[in-house]
Parts: sequence; C-alpha cells; structure tokens
Amino acid sequence: MTKLSNDRRTELAWEALSTVLDPELPAVNIVELGLVREVTATSTPGGVRVAITPTFSACPAWHVIERNAVAVLEAAGVGEVVVEKRIAPPWSSDDMTEGARAKLERFGIAPPAVHGGLIQLASEAPVRCPRCGHPDTRLRNAFGSTLCREIRTCAACHETFERFKPL
Repeated sequence: MTKLSNDRRTELAWEALSTVLDPELPAVNIVELGLVREVTATSTPGGVRVAITPTFSACPAWHVIERNAVAVLEAAGVGEVVVEKRIAPPWSSDDMTEGARAKLERFGIAPPAVHGGLIQLASEAPVRCPRCGHPDTRLRNAFGSTLCREIRTCAACHETFERFKPL
C-alpha cells in the first residue's frame, strides 16, 4: 500500500465523510449538516482523528453515525481511525450549509432559518411551507419524528410537514 501524505489522508477523509448520511435526515450528509468539526491526520500510527458533534448530546443516532463514519474512513484507506464525540461547543442549526437547507426543503422538511444565536426570534418567525412556499403555516405539534423537528400544517395547500427547529 502506498503511504499517503497527511494532506491526502485528510482530503480522503473529508470526501469519505461526505458520503455518510444522517440516519434521521437521509437527505443530508454529516459534513453539510455541520456535524464534522475537525479531521486531523495522525503520524503515529498513520491515520485520522475525526471530531463529530451530534445535534444533541444524547442523540439516539450517534452510534449509527459513528459506526458509518468509521466504515467509510476504513474503506477509503486512510489508516487507523479514531472518532471523538465532541459536545462542546454544542451543535447549532446555524452550522448547516445552505446546500443542506436546500436539500431539506426539497425533501419536504422546512429548514431552520439562520439565527445567529437569536433562537427565540427564529422560532417565532413565519415558517414557509416546503411544498408550496406559502408563509402561513400553523404549529400542530411541537414534537416531530425526532427531537429537532416539529409538525406544521400549511394554510394554503393544507399539507402537513415537518420543520427542523432552529437550535
């Protein structure tokens, strides 16, 4: 096997991690969701150390994310893999890329607005329906299929959908 430079090992790791879909949001990968905080090549032994922050410290999908990350990294041939669960600073929905927000909307989930720490204002702001784009939606249930989502209904098209909460 050819020895990889640290830069190449890091590059391969980022590429591999971008194929790991979030188990609760299969429309987006863990890189664009902002869960992957850091990828560092290690010299002894050759490999990578990856820091991943779950959306919640007690995220029920954590073990699946960790297992899938290790599997793709090993398959990419980056050497020894160490995954660190990093809970500080906590994950925020602001960590999502714009591409992730667009994918969520195409998937039928209203994406969270960027809030810059003003979560209360973002939580109370109008939510556009991901199906028809109408801003008149109503909260039906503060809890959706996961802790980070809520259920809403559109007044225009009458569709029920989930919204990813601003966190």
